[in-house]
Amino acid sequence: MSGTEVLGLVEQGARIAMPYALAATGGVLCERSGVVNLALEGLMISGAFATVVALHLAPEAGPLLAILIGLCAGLLMASVHGLMSVTLRADQITTGIALNLFADGLSRFGLHAIFHSASNSERVETFRAATNLWTSPLTWLAVAAILCTHLFFSRTVGGVRTVAAGDHPEAAETLGVHVARVRWVAVLGSGLLAGLAGVWLAFEQHQFTAGMTGGRGFVAVAAVIFGGWRVLPAVGAACAFGAAEAAQIQVQAAGWDLPTQLVQTLPYVVTLVALVVVSRRTRAPAALGVVA
Repeated sequence: MSGTEVLGLVEQGARIAMPYALAATGGVLCERSGVVNLALEGLMISGAFATVVALHLAPEAGPLLAILIGLCAGLLMASVHGLMSVTLRADQITTGIALNLFADGLSRFGLHAIFHSASNSERVETFRAATNLWTSPLTWLAVAAILCTHLFFSRTVGGVRTVAAGDHPEAAETLGVHVARVRWVAVLGSGLLAGLAGVWLAFEQHQFTAGMTGGRGFVAVAAVIFGGWRVLPAVGAACAFGAAEAAQIQVQAAGWDLPTQLVQTLPYVVTLVALVVVSRRTRAPAALGVVA
């Protein structure tokens, strides 16, 4: 492969990996506080759909407003998860699955109501000035969000309190930490990050299609486990999955004599094998899923 082809493969892998990385970062933030978050898929769907609707209904407002609306959609859906899981103490796994189904159904209803289609929206315009991945403001916003979350855990008191809420909520309470409040903030933060992942998908595809997340939220959950509930390792796992998916696309483009269905399973096989190997060595937050 030439240098240009290698750079193209790297850029393609980065484009694929970014929504996984953002959602996984949100998953780490939420689950380190002790709240299981299987709703990442629904949060991404909400962010993507709200972004496309904003770009469709108010194109003159520009992509920055659409990004903000996509973030708010993820935040709103996450607030439902927080209400059910933290305040009302519902089963966190059941709540997450229910939110995924609700977001998928609501987006399909929105496609009918706004775009009069059962499958996809109209095409929308995003950043016109950005000609590639590295000049897009959305790229640097995503990178900044990931780095800020990492620094939150490694350099701030809030990060220490979040970890304490997920490992030893009773002890944290005795030291004056309001565990429910910490968990609320973590859940809402995960909504912003997963919502941004949905914004990324909308900007990449320039439209919304039914089921466009394609299980990315669940792959992000796998990346959280693979990374041992730490931000940078989880992002690294997301990048590995992105690279595997980019390689799968390259294999198909090269015309290798392999069944298409077999090639398409490559990223998922990589994820499954990695989980089997790594899961025995990782330790989840001690109070993950435990109602405080």
